[in-house]
Amino acid sequence: MDNVGIVVASLDEVISFFEEVGLQLEGRAMVEGEWAGRVTGLGNQSVEIAMMVTPDGHSRLELSRFLAPSVIADHRSAPVNALGYLRCMFTVEDIDDTVSRLQKHGAELVGEIVQYENSFRLCYIRGPEQILIGLAEELNCS
Repeated sequence: MDNVGIVVASLDEVISFFEEVGLQLEGRAMVEGEWAGRVTGLGNQSVEIAMMVTPDGHSRLELSRFLAPSVIADHRSAPVNALGYLRCMFTVEDIDDTVSRLQKHGAELVGEIVQYENSFRLCYIRGPEQILIGLAEELNCS
């Protein structure tokens, strides 16, 4: 897989949020013109993108802010059992610390932090613009 894409209204705010998760900004660029619209089926388009990369360099998250055409739908507040793309799950070393840091960016727990057997502590978070992500801390229980 090359990347997962999320359409956002504010690149700066969402970039800061994902930097707190541990991703790094790889670059920002404009994607414009009829050629790009042939890929997406949207015709002539103008999109500002930011590419975020995971610390291991193996996964990327593409954040897109559409200038034209205008955004036509908003699924950000859909519940966890909605059809379609829902969330990305990120591995973290300390889930309590990560949640605390993300809450300073306005993030809210969807439910609560729970432990799954002796394997993981897990939670869902809604970040800026109601973006839903999951956090997983692997436990080293013997």
